[in-house]
Amino acid sequence: MRILSVSELTQYIKEKFARDPLLANVWVKGEISNFKLHTSGHIYLTLKDRDSCLKTVMFRSRARNLVFRPENGMSVIIRGYLSVYERDGSYQLYAEEMEPEGIGALYIAFEQMKQKLAAQGLFAAERKRPLPRIPGTVGIVTSPTGAALQDMLKILRRRWPGLQVIVAPVLVQGQGAPPDICRAMEQLNRLPDVDVLIMGRGGGSLEELWAFNTEEVAWAIAGSRIPVISAVGHETDYTIADMVADLRAPTPSAAAEMVVPDHGDMTRYLSAIKQQMEKGLLNLVERKRQRLALAANQQTLQRPYLITGNRQQALDALTSSLERGTKLSLADKSAALSHLAGKLQVLSPLATLARGYSICSTPEGKVVTDAGSLTIGQRVQVRLNSGCANCSVEEVHQ
Repeated sequence: MRILSVSELTQYIKEKFARDPLLANVWVKGEISNFKLHTSGHIYLTLKDRDSCLKTVMFRSRARNLVFRPENGMSVIIRGYLSVYERDGSYQLYAEEMEPEGIGALYIAFEQMKQKLAAQGLFAAERKRPLPRIPGTVGIVTSPTGAALQDMLKILRRRWPGLQVIVAPVLVQGQGAPPDICRAMEQLNRLPDVDVLIMGRGGGSLEELWAFNTEEVAWAIAGSRIPVISAVGHETDYTIADMVADLRAPTPSAAAEMVVPDHGDMTRYLSAIKQQMEKGLLNLVERKRQRLALAANQQTLQRPYLITGNRQQALDALTSSLERGTKLSLADKSAALSHLAGKLQVLSPLATLARGYSICSTPEGKVVTDAGSLTIGQRVQVRLNSGCANCSVEEVHQ
């Protein structure tokens, strides 16, 4: 009897799995649980139904091709192969493809992307910018070989002859389309004179229009300094680009009609405006002429002396009254000044000095009123009626 090690038995079972053609390429459906996206990029989950569960792993090289984001509770169909994970001695499904059950993976991805960008505010109405009334230059981001471009150019030339159009040719489907569209948007945004952008293509399936549902194209539209019209597919087609753009056109031809006015309509409109302005100016001149004629017939303008005569008489009376009041006021002030001057003369120390008195003070200016405050040899100043004398104290008598 041969005794096997755990590793040998596990390896034997793994080889059995590898030799079974059913297990080498099997489709399995179930509900996702325990979903985990590892930092390495690998996806780990458990696929389960009512009675059983199956560990499943999808390596990064396969996971990066998914167009939708798997979530717990989602029912999916997975294609892959079964093998044994030797470390744990358990079998698991190695997924190579995954798609939602009952609904397209692209539709799931579209809904998920729509929810993500809506939460980031890219669809907010306050972000939308108005289009210029009459653009000087229009940029077009589309396929150079598609019928959509020729339709737009034909309509633009018919509606507004002389309009400058700059075409940025791009891929509009396939893996290379999103970066190509973003590059063209960036190039047109670097041009100083482009007033509005039309980005789009003709109709197609969801897969063919998928470039306009990608996150990188959505952010390129949101980051454009130039207003963007999205014109992707037919009227029933709706893309992420339509939701982010400043304006959605149901078709590329409709975008061309929306971006510029019709030259004939504008000419007729301006002609009508011109007639209205001329009529308005004539009416204004007539009203002013009638008002001037009415004013010229007023009695005050015909006989202006009726106004100035009465006012001149009143002015003369006011002038006389002012002169009388001024003279009386000056007389009263003069009498009051004389009275105050007399009182000042009586109280002035100069009058006392004139009668033979004098004032003795120290060099500091302090008036001496007591001989006892003086000392022998102290210098004093004696103020007389006329002039003063500097003196020295020789004797002090109380």
